[in-house]
Amino acid sequence: MQPFVQAFFDEATNTLTYLVQEPEGRACAVIDSVLDFDYASGRTDTRSADAVIAHIRDHGLDLQWILETHVHADHLSAAPYIQEHLGGKIGIGDRITVVQETFGKIFNEGTRFQRDGSQFDRLFGEGDSLMIGQLRGDVMHTPGHTPACLTYVIGDAAFVGDTLFMPDFGTARCDFPGGSAAVMYDSVQRILALPDDTRIFVGHDYKAPGRDTYAWETTVGAQKARNVHVGAGRSRDEFVAMRQARDATLAMPRLIIPSLQINMRAGQMPEPEDNGTSYLKVPINGL
Repeated sequence: MQPFVQAFFDEATNTLTYLVQEPEGRACAVIDSVLDFDYASGRTDTRSADAVIAHIRDHGLDLQWILETHVHADHLSAAPYIQEHLGGKIGIGDRITVVQETFGKIFNEGTRFQRDGSQFDRLFGEGDSLMIGQLRGDVMHTPGHTPACLTYVIGDAAFVGDTLFMPDFGTARCDFPGGSAAVMYDSVQRILALPDDTRIFVGHDYKAPGRDTYAWETTVGAQKARNVHVGAGRSRDEFVAMRQARDATLAMPRLIIPSLQINMRAGQMPEPEDNGTSYLKVPINGL
């Protein structure tokens, strides 16, 4: 089956949110939603999520899933906000527990922070499936960028999160805690083993040099032939050496501190303190 896919691009974080709809029905899923956040003021805004909600309501759709490809380090998830307005179950990979344990220590979270993934409605493992109405989605565990990264293969479309970018931009970084360039290479090869005409929808786009427009849809065949990091038969050793050298030059994402603390809680804010206000921590020299 070929799902209808509507993309919502957030230029502030270069993030793609996808609305995936069964071709002959009203059931849909949202993948990688965005909660707008101004770090300087500490204020959130819901304009990006509201655009998705409005589209679903305007078209009379039935939201069944709010899916995360991983715990994002560059934007906040709007999953709880969307769920509050439209329902649906929030899902992520079952390796979220590894991410929660890692960053629970980095942010010195107390015992009230559960590290068992219970903040999410569904934890997906390798080979699990889900239904969006009559449309089937299959789950591939594709770690490397983070330990919990998933690819959702829904009909003829694969939603790869941060594992692959557009062919002219390559792949995501692998230097966060729990990341691995070698593991990333193996995950990419699993994605590239899908049929060549499988549509690939990427999690971010940054306009590769020489390209003046944003893009987010490609195919497995195009990635195999032209991806600047893994295409044309590039070896595992070559990829690992390139990725490690490149990652050593990259600064931390602008919103990594708030994003990790909120996204590992399924998009919920840290528990309010006795004055009713939630606070974020900044681990000095911790990342």
